[in-house]
Amino acid sequence: MTGTIVGSMTDNARLGAGDAAPDFTLPTDTGDSLSLKDLRGRKVVLYAYPAALTPGCTKQACDFRDNLASLQAAGYEVVGISPDKPAKLAKFREHDAITFPLVSDEDKSTLTAYGAFGEKQLYGKTVTGVIRSTFVIDENGVIERALYNVKATGHVAKLRRDLGLD
Repeated sequence: MTGTIVGSMTDNARLGAGDAAPDFTLPTDTGDSLSLKDLRGRKVVLYAYPAALTPGCTKQACDFRDNLASLQAAGYEVVGISPDKPAKLAKFREHDAITFPLVSDEDKSTLTAYGAFGEKQLYGKTVTGVIRSTFVIDENGVIERALYNVKATGHVAKLRRDLGLD
């Protein structure tokens, strides 16, 4: 998906259960690249966050880190996506001991394809930016759950409950 978003995000720009997960190949925090198609055969939790090294995004990433073993035991791979440069993602990984891949979507094309970039409310104002979202993708690359406007705190615990892992 290319182009500029004009106007507000509409519900039909968002993904839902049964939709094909948009494929991507993006640079990671380690300097490699990661493609969604490389994860076929595994379930994936892809979560979109606005900015590395900020309080809310750090809390969310640490929650995923702290729950990674149980998510992986249930067959889920976790991948974080933001518009940050790979070098900033590497600092984030090192600073907070993040143990799963972080991918960089600097041009926001993948975030846009997932409906995770657009207009949102921030402190009572309408702004354009990353919409904190989580996508559960099955082994065949199909969206099982698309959760938009999630909270940074408590989201992983709720996701675990929704997935029947608690």
